[in-house]
Amino acid sequence: MRFLRRIASADPTNPEEEVVEVDPGLLDGPKGHTAGKGKPTPKRREAEGRRRGPVPPPPRTQREALRRMRGNQASKEERRKAAQFRRERMMAGDDKYLLPRDRGPVRAYARDLVDSRRNLMGLFMPLAIVVFIAVLTPNLVVQQYASLACMFMLLAMLIEGVMLGRLVSRRARQKFPDENFKGFALGWYAFTRATQLRKLRVPKPRVGYNDRVA
Repeated sequence: MRFLRRIASADPTNPEEEVVEVDPGLLDGPKGHTAGKGKPTPKRREAEGRRRGPVPPPPRTQREALRRMRGNQASKEERRKAAQFRRERMMAGDDKYLLPRDRGPVRAYARDLVDSRRNLMGLFMPLAIVVFIAVLTPNLVVQQYASLACMFMLLAMLIEGVMLGRLVSRRARQKFPDENFKGFALGWYAFTRATQLRKLRVPKPRVGYNDRVA
């Protein structure tokens, strides 16, 4: 079988069509048959390697390895901004950024109940500092009176904590009758939050003292 194609003739005065001989064996074969490429198909890893370029040599020193690792990660400034953003959202009470123990409407309601009250348990941390100072005082009389006062304060805090925990659990069950939670766990959550200084509570209180929490 012959194919004709027009080429530039060696003689410009006599342009002709050159006859090109084609091997019939290349055209013979079953329908849908594709001739082989003459070389094996490259593996996916080899093809990706050629696209990405040559693999860099391994690091020769630990400092070079750390430099490469830091180059692949976000910059220090970006990490600082991301951490600051997460903390701001956590302090604002965004459930997406809160710790698992603080998530959910029940825990948010318990925090509001605690934050709307003036609790004696809020003096727990200052009391611990007073006890520490009293222990370092060489005067035995001061140590005895300080220890006695701390015992009464701790007993009062314990009673107040039990009452606060029961109050929070009861009101939470009334407001969220369909929610499944343990009353003791919620009461303990309220107790631990009440023992923290108001400025150090996470997330920040969203109600003020004596505000009505429905």
